[in-house]
Amino acid sequence: MKYPTRLSDAVHIMAFIALNPVERLSSDKIAESIHTNPAYVRQLMSALRKAGLLLSTKGHPRPELARAPRDITLLAAYQALEGSKPLLHQDTHTNPACGVGVNIQLALRDCYDLVQAQAEEAMRRITLQEILDRYAAKLAASQGSLCVQDKHQEQTPDKAPASSPASSPDGSA
Repeated sequence: MKYPTRLSDAVHIMAFIALNPVERLSSDKIAESIHTNPAYVRQLMSALRKAGLLLSTKGHPRPELARAPRDITLLAAYQALEGSKPLLHQDTHTNPACGVGVNIQLALRDCYDLVQAQAEEAMRRITLQEILDRYAAKLAASQGSLCVQDKHQEQTPDKAPASSPASSPDGSA
């Protein structure tokens, strides 16, 4: 089963725009980052634009955020794409003549409504700025580990300078 990624992709688009404010960002270039097709990117950008989260002009590859990243919430992005559609969906095709088929859906509805309210509250508190800050921290951490790895690799015998004994052609020291 394929999971929906529209919200993830929309946030990716907004982050990509925020991180590349002076670049020419065509839908082709953004699609390359998401690893998808440009038509899909244009569809998501259109929804974000209609919701007042993005500014862009057809034919001009200079999209920009309509608000500061601290003023764009995850909930606003979700609602831009999905409207008031709930996160969880019930099976509406259960047997109405079966007590379990009917009542389990009513019980689930109560639980799903609770999950929806809690998720919306959490998404209301998460901003694009927080996501960008987390991105920067992950990027710094991954670059930091690469630096440690690179230092370690420099000290291994097969990486030793040509003048060192470990690299003599006959292997003798």
